[in-house]
Amino acid sequence: MATPAAAPPAPPNPNPVPDDPPPQQEEEATEPVQEPETSSSPPPPVLTTSIEPTPSGDEGSESDDSSSVSSAASSAPAPAAAGGAAGRPLPAAKDLLHISFNQDYGCFAAGTKSGFRIYNCDPFREIFRRDLAAEGDGSGGGGIGVVEMLFRCNILALVGGGDNPHYPPNKVMIWDDHQSRCIGELSFRSPVRGVRLRRDRIIVVLENKIFVYNFADLKLVHQIETAPNPKGLCAVSQQPGSIVLVCPGAQKGQVRVEHYGARKTKFINAHTSRVACFALSQDGRLIATASTKGTLVRIYNAAEGNLLQEVRRGADRAEIYSLAFSNNLQYLSVSSDKGTIHVFNLKINVGSTTNDKPMPAPDPEIPHISPPLSFIKGKRVAEIFPL
Repeated sequence: MATPAAAPPAPPNPNPVPDDPPPQQEEEATEPVQEPETSSSPPPPVLTTSIEPTPSGDEGSESDDSSSVSSAASSAPAPAAAGGAAGRPLPAAKDLLHISFNQDYGCFAAGTKSGFRIYNCDPFREIFRRDLAAEGDGSGGGGIGVVEMLFRCNILALVGGGDNPHYPPNKVMIWDDHQSRCIGELSFRSPVRGVRLRRDRIIVVLENKIFVYNFADLKLVHQIETAPNPKGLCAVSQQPGSIVLVCPGAQKGQVRVEHYGARKTKFINAHTSRVACFALSQDGRLIATASTKGTLVRIYNAAEGNLLQEVRRGADRAEIYSLAFSNNLQYLSVSSDKGTIHVFNLKINVGSTTNDKPMPAPDPEIPHISPPLSFIKGKRVAEIFPL
């Protein structure tokens, strides 16, 4: 969310709560990026810069032990026409299966029991919707459990969900809204828990593993083993020229940070209890983490793994739903099951973090997919209570 005023990094909390002590010394390990099998790849589909899409080409297919890629038939029927904004009712809470922002937070997508919808944030309005349940193409119901946008272009990643999913929950479908059809898919042996997109990468999150794909040719470039991750926790930087990926580590309370440009892996022992939520700044410099206790939120330097600041959400246990940095890295928002949103002022000199040095160009070898393409150290400055 944006460049904060220069301020010295805040020291670690001198009086952490006893049920969530300070993190241990971070561990570091170096892992080379896994070399994928090479294969000839067709030209990628064209991406448009608006929600109104552009056609895509066919993609090649490649499989590995846990996933496979295939392209959709070019004669696939077109779905119902996209809906407009005016007069359209919002989905009922019971029909809502998924909500996620796009990479610049200008839009958000909602997966429902009958399809998916795309909304503009400011001004708030519905941009379009797809009623997949009304297509009648024999592929099941209309339930969409994951919708991941790629900025405002025509490519989306869809995963079936709900009691009557439109697609199998173990497949990631690459949807081209210009053609109003799926142009490719990734198949796995277990349900997909989450999907993250960059312009050059697709990241698929399973319960105990993460696959990273090259967007242009669907080549698998990396596999990561994680602790059980039923929420599909994963974050990836969006800054061009460097790729930073954050995911749960193999141990309880641990966060794993992959710096693909620097070919470096960092392990941060963030909490003594399990990690419940984390966020990565868009430039990949800062990581915010919260544990299942939900009392403290810690901010780390992604490059070095050192603790920069610690803020307290409250004294009672809470389930943290989401964390988000402002664009200028001056504020951090925290939402929880307490029905509140806390906004903390960050006392961090971002310019002093090592990760703001230019990273080497991204490695062409990274996972494959289908074509396209407070009270302690932070001051609580706002708290929003639901009506």
